[in-house]
Amino acid sequence: MGITLDIASSVEAYGGFGMRFYAPTFFHGVHVVIGVIWCLLVMRRGARGEFSSKRYTGVETFGLYWHFVDVVWIILFTLIYLI
Repeated sequence: MGITLDIASSVEAYGGFGMRFYAPTFFHGVHVVIGVIWCLLVMRRGARGEFSSKRYTGVETFGLYWHFVDVVWIILFTLIYLI
């Protein structure tokens, strides 16, 4: 019971390159979607006035996560496209 992702059969023709390209890109995309949803939630909480100069942990945690996703993308871009 569950959802399976079968991308291996559709990328076999690329001689292994497909999995080294599509899998990291897919997982990065998942993290970006999570980040966008999280950003919208933080913005909604900010509009409601839930953050202050003493209570900002949610904003700071989101910022750290988003910069982590940025750094991972820079590394992936370098490894996949430039090397």
